[in-house]
Amino acid sequence: MDEKKETDIYILAIESSCDETAAAVVKNGREVLSNVISSQIALHTQYGGVVPELASRKHIEKINQVIGTALWEAGMTLSEMTAVAVTYGPGLVGALLVGVAAAKALAYGAGLPLVGVHHIEGHISANFIENPGLEPPFLCLIVSGGHTHLVIMKDYGEFEIIGRTRDDAAGEAFDKVARAIGLGYPGGPKIDRAARAGNPHAMEFPRAKIEGCPYDFSFSGLKSAVLNFLNHETMMGTKVNKNDLAASFQNAVVEVLVGRTILAAKEYGIREVAIAGGVASNSSLRGSLAAACEKEGLRFYHPSPIFCTDNAAMIGCAAYYEYKKGVRSGLDLNAVPNLKLGER
Repeated sequence: MDEKKETDIYILAIESSCDETAAAVVKNGREVLSNVISSQIALHTQYGGVVPELASRKHIEKINQVIGTALWEAGMTLSEMTAVAVTYGPGLVGALLVGVAAAKALAYGAGLPLVGVHHIEGHISANFIENPGLEPPFLCLIVSGGHTHLVIMKDYGEFEIIGRTRDDAAGEAFDKVARAIGLGYPGGPKIDRAARAGNPHAMEFPRAKIEGCPYDFSFSGLKSAVLNFLNHETMMGTKVNKNDLAASFQNAVVEVLVGRTILAAKEYGIREVAIAGGVASNSSLRGSLAAACEKEGLRFYHPSPIFCTDNAAMIGCAAYYEYKKGVRSGLDLNAVPNLKLGER
């Protein structure tokens, strides 16, 4: 190794929190040398959603293959890694355990440090991969199938949650409405696609406000309003335009997400806004938030779609900053399916 390479930090990262088996090699926290993802969408589509037991079994089948491919694509060996990182929560417990077990075995066998990473911290850190100038503090809207949070990243690994959903996460609402409309799984991308051909003002659905908590979200009422509308139209024998319904529902979700984010940025005096999570790849949300930030003179950051959905590169990025701070996990690291943001 040359002198420069000896000072570099290479993280082998593993992600298996839900239905993607992923591994990546990340150099110095922001340079992705490989990012391999084995998706289970085709498997779970026939059931209309993720089946935890099937997800765990598929992770077991794919984990070694994905790790080996990530190292091969990076042109490196396990012995050249500085540390091994893995998502240990939140997520599906069986799925998490597969990744955690693999990471502990690799770290022990190669004599490497082990770094456990919070899945949502990984999503936030995905913004660093393609935005070399982005540094904390900044405001981040996290929108995924399991989470909808407004978070201030005060420093690397330090977060203040200022808003969260009281019921359904945005991605969960997308999936449930897509299923009701008959679009299938995964709901987010299918609603996004259908909405492009629809009228976002064809139907007016409610935008919930939480009294005394201006940055919190609630999507269960909106979901119920869509289901009630569908039931009413079915009883009346009226044919529903799926594209208009998708566009109107999506517009209601996006309006709330963007409005609360901009309000928080202005109230807290934050000039940099980022987005993260699977729903962050939604074209309407990205476009609306970008336009709102431009109008308010805020800088807007977003990962490419491949870094919005679950992936290991984001875990490697988050792990780099944990490693630099001296964070190490023992071989007793366990999966924590309900791990809260900021918990260790």
